[in-house]
Amino acid sequence: MLKKQTVLILSEGFGCGHTQAAHALAAGLEITDSRIQARVLELGSFLNPRIAPMIHAAYRTAISTNPGMIGKLYRNQYEKPLGGFSVLALHKLFYSQAYQTIQELKPDFIICTHPIPCAIVSRLKESGLEIPMYTLITDYDAHSSWIHPGVDCYFVSTPEVRSLLMQRGVRSEAIQVTGIPVHPDFWTKQDKGLVRSQLELADLPTVMMMGGGWGLLYNEALIKTISAWREHVQFICCTGSNDKLAARLNRLTELQHPHIRVLGFTTEISKWMDASDLLVTKAGGMTCTESMAKRLPMLFYDSIPGQELKNQEYFVKNGYGLALSSTDLLDQLLAQACFGARQEGGSPMAEICKFTSRSTMPSPYRPDLCIRQIAGILMPGTQELSLSQAYL
Repeated sequence: MLKKQTVLILSEGFGCGHTQAAHALAAGLEITDSRIQARVLELGSFLNPRIAPMIHAAYRTAISTNPGMIGKLYRNQYEKPLGGFSVLALHKLFYSQAYQTIQELKPDFIICTHPIPCAIVSRLKESGLEIPMYTLITDYDAHSSWIHPGVDCYFVSTPEVRSLLMQRGVRSEAIQVTGIPVHPDFWTKQDKGLVRSQLELADLPTVMMMGGGWGLLYNEALIKTISAWREHVQFICCTGSNDKLAARLNRLTELQHPHIRVLGFTTEISKWMDASDLLVTKAGGMTCTESMAKRLPMLFYDSIPGQELKNQEYFVKNGYGLALSSTDLLDQLLAQACFGARQEGGSPMAEICKFTSRSTMPSPYRPDLCIRQIAGILMPGTQELSLSQAYL
């Protein structure tokens, strides 16, 4: 029996999307090609199990309390790759054992789903590490922090992201438009009625609300809208790992209703999406890609300035969602869903009706082909796909 090829997928715990993408890629590769075995590692957390959680907590606090600052930092550094001094400092302070760890794991390939391990492995390659390294960009934009000389190939979401990388000097042959992988659970769509029965949901128009793994911080206007429509619409409020938010929502009397479900961390988001008619969400790269794979229409709310707004721009432009500037737009959509209210002309209501029509939504993303294309790049014996097949 031939030895399996080991793929080491490196991420970091800043947000949930990067590691989520890593696990999705690992699961998909192992299903697609039996010659591949994959391991996911949050490199900083693995090397510094005491310090890393404190850094992640500080980042989480900054995102929650001052998203504008995060957006400003994103824009200020947009065209500036991570400097050599910064990479050296990161290596000395947090990643000094990275080389030893990689040598012990003996991977045949390394794929990075976060810019920091990408920078660290790139530096190690300049110092003599001889392992092919690939970078999976997990958003619909290309921040310069992703770009490093040790990367053998970039896997990107769209042709537009490929063009951005080329404008910054990356060779065209070192960029493959693969799309962003999602877990195999999202490759197919289950019958809505069956899933609702399994999840003990009513057969009503169903709106799923989520804000990534840390949970969407609902404001007063949004809670008021949920409460106003609870007799006619079913709401699934996903708080992810934000246990405090879940507890706060469960204490609100206006949300204590049979048609309102507060959902904490779950590994069955795929099922909840299948049960839903509409997703209200922040524009995280992974969440949007999962929803696109499920053909679930999106309304974007409270997206973080920076990469999430860039993601939002892409999905709105391509007809997969609309930006929710106020709860008035949500009210209009719910009225249309419940009572068939329609308006003609150039009003927001007309756009919503067009957008939510199953026959006019764009072609669904094909994540199974996305994974097969990446597997074919790593292992040339895997069935190769054309760019048009893999992308849409």
